[in-house]
Amino acid sequence: MPGAREAHEEKGEGAAATRWVWTAAWPVTAVFVLSNAATPLYVRWQREIGFSKGTLTVIFACYIVGLLGSLLVSGVVSDRVGRKPVLLPALGLAMAACAIFASASAVAALIVARLFSGIAVGAVVSAGMAAVTDVAGPGRRRLAALLASCAMVFGAGLGPLLAGVLGKGVFVLEAVLLAAAVVAVVRMPVRRPAAPAKGAWVRIPGVPRGSGRQLLMGIAVFAPGITATSFVLSLGPSLLSGLLDTNSPVAAGAMAFVMFLTATGAQFAVQRLDRRTILLAGAVSTAIGMGALIAAVRASSVPLLVAAALLAGAGQGMGQLGGLSLLNSGVPASRLAEANAALNVGGYVPAGVLPVTAGYLSDAAGLTTGATVFGAVLMALALVGGLVVLAVRHPPVGNRHGGMEGG
Repeated sequence: MPGAREAHEEKGEGAAATRWVWTAAWPVTAVFVLSNAATPLYVRWQREIGFSKGTLTVIFACYIVGLLGSLLVSGVVSDRVGRKPVLLPALGLAMAACAIFASASAVAALIVARLFSGIAVGAVVSAGMAAVTDVAGPGRRRLAALLASCAMVFGAGLGPLLAGVLGKGVFVLEAVLLAAAVVAVVRMPVRRPAAPAKGAWVRIPGVPRGSGRQLLMGIAVFAPGITATSFVLSLGPSLLSGLLDTNSPVAAGAMAFVMFLTATGAQFAVQRLDRRTILLAGAVSTAIGMGALIAAVRASSVPLLVAAALLAGAGQGMGQLGGLSLLNSGVPASRLAEANAALNVGGYVPAGVLPVTAGYLSDAAGLTTGATVFGAVLMALALVGGLVVLAVRHPPVGNRHGGMEGG
């Protein structure tokens, strides 16, 4: 009687077990608060230190480099030696990044801090989310997936909001949050892996043979979506500064916060739709968002800029949900973590390259021209992503709600 067994697991583990699942998700939230906490402060650092918009996007891209490098290693290491030996050093790097951010007086310091942040986030995406699933156990996979996903987005949105209000003081608060995360990891009831995985310690993640089209469809929509949100995070404060004639970090932090709230809400709103529809909606949302971005910079309109951020958030959220759901339905559990990493690599590479290009183009030709060209290119990529989804005639059917079970 599987149903009775699941009910027994849900009830039998008790409040303490449920509390530990929530506790296991806390390090994910704490590190993701750091991931975007610097966003509203970039304009202030530009004024105090003095660097170009191109340099600003390079600083942002260092986060992507650290994250991608971490993804190539942390998942495999975590599977072989356990979650804690990966999470504790990652939290240490995150605390070091806080100290560097709080005292930064040169571009080099910002680059190092962003690099450390990216490495920590990559470790949490792999080992941290796996730890939530480990603590939850087989009877609570749905709860684990929900908490891990909410922890990521809540932290990513909360960071810039707190930074907008507290300024550099956010890094003091974040150090406290990370210290609490260290305590949570040390006490977390997870065991070392009984049967460590085999193969290379460092490798480019991929999918099993026959699953390439699922990965292609996911990347085709997820990559433009996350690139759009990355642009808002890296150059959005500069755009707001020019449009509002103010350097207040509160506005930039609030815009990033509502963007990630929209990404969360969009996923809940479309979770019952089939995967093809979710992906198409994500592609359309990103394309319209980039149209709104072009209109915003051309008309110097703050409402249009906010609309572009919200649509970009929705596009990323739906692209991520659709891509993960496809992989969950067609990739065996023994390769699912690697497949999810491949999806993220496919998304974060353009998310690091294109905003940097737009930043340097803005320095050379002006922010309006740079944002217009970037928006047009990304709109085209989003539309191509939608065509890729339509071109795959017979995507795997699987369980329509597999995305919620993929934790």
